[in-house]
Amino acid sequence: MTAFAPDWLYLREPADAAARATELLGPLRDFLPTGEDIVIRDLGCGTGSLGRWLAARLPGSQHWILHDHDTDLLTHAQASLPGTALDGSPVDVVAEQRDITALRAADLAGTSLVTASALLDLLTRDEVTALATAVVEAGCAALLMLSVTGKVELSPADPLDPAIAAAFNAHQRRVTEDGRRLLGPNAVDVAATAFGRLGATVVRADSAWRLGPDQAELQRQWLEGWVGAAVEELPELRPVAEVYLQRRLEMAAAGELHAVIHHGDLLVLPPSVEAAA
Repeated sequence: MTAFAPDWLYLREPADAAARATELLGPLRDFLPTGEDIVIRDLGCGTGSLGRWLAARLPGSQHWILHDHDTDLLTHAQASLPGTALDGSPVDVVAEQRDITALRAADLAGTSLVTASALLDLLTRDEVTALATAVVEAGCAALLMLSVTGKVELSPADPLDPAIAAAFNAHQRRVTEDGRRLLGPNAVDVAATAFGRLGATVVRADSAWRLGPDQAELQRQWLEGWVGAAVEELPELRPVAEVYLQRRLEMAAAGELHAVIHHGDLLVLPPSVEAAA
């Protein structure tokens, strides 16, 4: 799995929070049990930003199990979740370092909800299918947020925007050194299809970053990563991309750039007893 610097994860957290599809919370609250502990597993938790956002928006006693491969991130995340839920009920947190791509239904036994943020696009088709199978067979819900969809809108527009975006999207679908073909912008569609084929109810929602002049530092770091990945995928872009990046960075610093970076959120509810029968 890809490693991300904590500074980047903290920098993007306000944009993530503003983008998350709050309309998915109502159906999720309706599904979750009342009068008993809610067990939530957060996959690839990073610094814990999804837990910090979600725990205080759900009622009831919550037991969070945070999963990540990075022990430093797990330490940060475990210490940072709120101690109380929406209705004042207690929230407790444990951390487990493990390979989230190896989770199966037996590992999710007793879990009410599986969550993840900015994760699906880093998985392969087989890994997403296995995750969907595990979630549905375990009978839990899933809230899978902020997966890139490949669409970027920059204002004012630039003639090079489409070429950079296409190269970046190709990079997101790359084959890694260990032979994994990442889904990148295809992840939301692949996941929705995988869950749907298993009989689950899938609700989709847009969750776009909307970055204005007051987020110049986030714009800067995002632009550098976006263009850098595009050039890594298509090295022949480098000469024009360097000029393009400098032009865009100057606009961001001057408060002249607006960016909409599209993501997708999925709420998955398990098949009903009637449907399973």
